[in-house]
Amino acid sequence: MPKINGNEIRPGNVLEHNGGLWNVVKVDHVKPGKGGAFAQVELRNLRNNSKLNERFRSADRVERIRLEQRNFQYLYRDGEHLVFMDTEMYDQIHLGSDLLGERLPFLHEGLVVIVEFHGEEPLNITLPQKVACTIQETEPVVAGQTAANSFKPAVLSNGIRISVPPFIGPGDNVMVNTETLAYSERA
Repeated sequence: MPKINGNEIRPGNVLEHNGGLWNVVKVDHVKPGKGGAFAQVELRNLRNNSKLNERFRSADRVERIRLEQRNFQYLYRDGEHLVFMDTEMYDQIHLGSDLLGERLPFLHEGLVVIVEFHGEEPLNITLPQKVACTIQETEPVVAGQTAANSFKPAVLSNGIRISVPPFIGPGDNVMVNTETLAYSERA
């Protein structure tokens, strides 16, 4: 695997550090008044979701890992496991629902996701950036509210609460950003 310098670390990189695989969440480049510059890096362990803040100087060398990405289609839930099918090989795998965390309610039958592997070990599930959802309930429009750039609370059919523009009502289909859990556009 390629080694990179401490100042080349970017968010989204996967690093091998302290015997584990870590996803880079955030990077701040710091140039103190005294001493050399360094990168303050926030890391998330891909196996147990623990977090770590680490300093890397530009002379430090770290292993950058490339994960294999494959498309899988979600089939069904089997207790605490989710069953996916490889869209090319038609193999089925069982993954823990904890890999999705708070994004789990956006998973529905037939949805194609990206599963990232290190060797044969699945480490991460990435949902599409936008998913279509149906508004279950929302507050009625208040007169004059449409003139301002305002949002009102709404509940999706999967139970997630988001804010939507005033013209959206119950039964409407909307696109929701799965990264920010926010309204994106009308579907």
